[in-house]
Amino acid sequence: MSIVAKQKESKREQVPSGTHIARCFSMVHIGTTTWEYLGETKETDKVRISFEIPGEMRTFSEDQGEQPMVIDKEYTLSMHEKANLRKDLESWRGKTFSDKEAKDFDILKLIGVTCSLGVIHKDTKGGNTYARISSISGIPKGFKAPDQINENQIFDYNDNFSEDFIENLPSWIQEQIKESPEYKKIHSEDSTIVIDQMEKESNTNEDDCPF
Repeated sequence: MSIVAKQKESKREQVPSGTHIARCFSMVHIGTTTWEYLGETKETDKVRISFEIPGEMRTFSEDQGEQPMVIDKEYTLSMHEKANLRKDLESWRGKTFSDKEAKDFDILKLIGVTCSLGVIHKDTKGGNTYARISSISGIPKGFKAPDQINENQIFDYNDNFSEDFIENLPSWIQEQIKESPEYKKIHSEDSTIVIDQMEKESNTNEDDCPF
């Protein structure tokens, strides 16, 4: 019998708490997630918005060199007046939305836009510490933010769907996406297209069949 000393897993470094100049570079439409509350099943459409923080550069990979730390926040995809997404966007732009503006607002407009992020650290019961976005606002007037470093990343179920993109996401976000009805619908439609194409090819080659 062998006895192997277990190596304690290294914890991922968290974005330092405080105020940071940041830039939105990623928008991932997770889709509809299902959860339970007080015995009732609820459905919520979710989106995850990510920000790079050029003031906090780290070397995550020797091949890439220094890269900005990244932090994200998950929202219900709703512009209702009480929704967190709308509240944060109003704080970010420094102006409230009219109901018409809120209804017509395309959140992809946020890609590439700078902001000031408030970050706090929260401890879990398991003893881990996580960085969380506590506030979003515009950057001070006259302040020039550093140029964007990360490439823009957009994922949705319309023009920006990519299986390769999904596979590069953290496993728990992959699971959320793959369990969504939006994802399943796309794969169901793909299967229908393949079957239809096979039937067309079969009918086309019917005269060539030897029996």
